[in-house]
Amino acid sequence: MSNTAGQVIRCKAAVAWEAGKPLVMEEVEVAPPQANEVRLKILFTSLCHTDVYFWEAKGQAPLFPRIFGHEASGIVESVGPGVTDLQPGDHVLPVFTGECKECRHCKSEESNMCDLLRINTDRGHMLADGKSRFSINGKPIHHFLGTSTFSEYTVVHVGSVAKINPAAPLDKVCVLSCGISTGLGATLNVAKPKKGQSVAIFGLGAVGLAAAEGARISGASRIIGVDLNTKRFEEAKKFGVNEFVNPKDHDKPVQEVIAEMTDGGVDRSVECTGSVQAMISAFECVHDGWGVAVLVGVPSKDDAFKTHPVNLLNERTLKGTFFGNYKPRSDLPSVVEMYMKKELEVEKFITHHVSFSEINKAFDYMLKGESLRCIISMEG
Repeated sequence: MSNTAGQVIRCKAAVAWEAGKPLVMEEVEVAPPQANEVRLKILFTSLCHTDVYFWEAKGQAPLFPRIFGHEASGIVESVGPGVTDLQPGDHVLPVFTGECKECRHCKSEESNMCDLLRINTDRGHMLADGKSRFSINGKPIHHFLGTSTFSEYTVVHVGSVAKINPAAPLDKVCVLSCGISTGLGATLNVAKPKKGQSVAIFGLGAVGLAAAEGARISGASRIIGVDLNTKRFEEAKKFGVNEFVNPKDHDKPVQEVIAEMTDGGVDRSVECTGSVQAMISAFECVHDGWGVAVLVGVPSKDDAFKTHPVNLLNERTLKGTFFGNYKPRSDLPSVVEMYMKKELEVEKFITHHVSFSEINKAFDYMLKGESLRCIISMEG
């Protein structure tokens, strides 16, 4: 065990005190892990749009003060009672969802939506006792997605920690703990294009580009990027996208444009925008008989998906996916191995690097649309 096991650790954390206000570097106290929990030393974290969305608190009930962050890599510092498959020194990725390995979902080969540890954006405490492991002068600080990686140390449920190859560079593979795996798995695990098929990707942000990367790995011959921002097209070429469509350039629905381009529709489509109109277009642009559309983006709560039932009767398939259908503990280590074998390129997703003390710069880059992933080194 580490020499800090069982003790409160004082460390730096970037705390969000109010919605939309710059994070403040504070000294926080991090309590020891309780039953089925582990305390991690975070070495690298990156900024995902989900962090920004909840930091802005425009579409949900605000919960502050809070420590955000959920895409990260680190080392196990200590483990709580009942933890047997992790030990101090293990290299790990904390994950915003989990795998208890005991519920019906975890035991099913078809699902990764754990009953116990499924994403919960409203919960600001740990499951074991309903309390926070973070505090400042006795005042509790809320957790975020069960990870809170904008802290030098954090406490996470063991089911939300993936043990990985210790040879993997933590400053690279940290991005595999959320967005990149979500897009990659949406294509590889759910859309499953065959070699030589065509794939349309709706939305060319980090998740969409990861979906395109999955299409490239699958050997798709035509990878069509659909985005309202033409500036994204050049970057997308690095990820295998070889054709582009901007819906604003056409006076007809984009699904009709794609159908004309592809002799009746693409074989597969992956939607990564959260726009319900893009979801409808992604479904209606796939070929009848065998076309499969996969929805990844999260829509607004009042959105409704509307399409004619004949689109389903014509043997198009509509699917949704959560975290690319990966089970965090069982499957993420193999995604890391794809990177280690040079089957998956991660570096091209990383556009910026900042030190922990400059974390607000990462928010600026994302808000200006300048970054895919900004790596934040906790050492600085």
